[in-house]
Amino acid sequence: MLARLLKLSLLIFLAVGTRGTALAQQLTPLRVRLGDVAMQKVPFLVAYDEGIYKKNGLDVDQFITPGAAETVRRSGVAVPGEYVRDDSAPISIGGGNGVVYGRSRNARAGDRVILASTAYIVHWQIVARPEFTRLEQLKGKRLGYSSPGAMTHFIALKLAQRMGWDPDQDISLLEGALALDTLRSGAVDAFIAYEIPRVMAMAEGYTVLTDLSDWKMPIAGSGVSTTRAWLKDNRETARRFIRSLVEAIALLKKDKSVGTRAMKKWYGIPDSEQLSVMYDSDIDWIPQKPYPAVEGIQAAIDLYNNNELRNLKPADFIDDSFVKELDESGFIDSLYR
Repeated sequence: MLARLLKLSLLIFLAVGTRGTALAQQLTPLRVRLGDVAMQKVPFLVAYDEGIYKKNGLDVDQFITPGAAETVRRSGVAVPGEYVRDDSAPISIGGGNGVVYGRSRNARAGDRVILASTAYIVHWQIVARPEFTRLEQLKGKRLGYSSPGAMTHFIALKLAQRMGWDPDQDISLLEGALALDTLRSGAVDAFIAYEIPRVMAMAEGYTVLTDLSDWKMPIAGSGVSTTRAWLKDNRETARRFIRSLVEAIALLKKDKSVGTRAMKKWYGIPDSEQLSVMYDSDIDWIPQKPYPAVEGIQAAIDLYNNNELRNLKPADFIDDSFVKELDESGFIDSLYR
């Protein structure tokens, strides 16, 4: 009797093990390259940590680039080294504005297409040294942003445009300055800050000079992009990835703890109060239905207008079919019931 029970147990063990192996083999591997260290990237961290990718049949290997980690390090945030590396990936998470700018300037930018966006409206702030109390005082001064083509570059140029300033003569727009250390050292008088450097700057006594969300400026914010060549052969993988994104957004909006826990782990931010402020200030800006940011793409085309962009329109930069499919089927709405 005992022998028969042992034999039966062995058969069950082997059957379960084989099934588990088969399920693991069914997962589609996918590398994902995360851009700047920001709240807009947290849905992807949540999708990884909460098993949403795997639930949708994806074995995702995602990482933060050394450049992004270094930028946020200069504002006092140390991303754990195990999440940082420089590697190629078919999926990139970053500003759609950069996709438009790249097409206008770089022959090697490739035919990238935006599948989803997680920011539609400029909601960054201008953080300045204490002696500045009005935006007008920045005329003739130095304003920091990250790099040409980045969302902060777009914002800097739109700011100059709105103020009626010549961006070359009336203000110094300095790249490499999306970080608190340039404000501390006096290399810039102010910089365009998203939630992480803003919170870190406020902790050191700097104040917000202007909240740009009041301007309601459309922007092609952080989102999902890939190449048309990859997408042609991997539409099902893309479909599963976008499904994972909308599920992660819904979970993130419903449960603050999954967001703060992910930021603490991936970004190395230990302060619970700071994490709470970052979440609260940005969560409502992430759309439930992350369609590609058409108005923001048009705004980028208009701003960077040159011979290469002149005959292009937002439809040339996007594939909204994946979000549309999830929306029209009622799947996204079902996540919020």
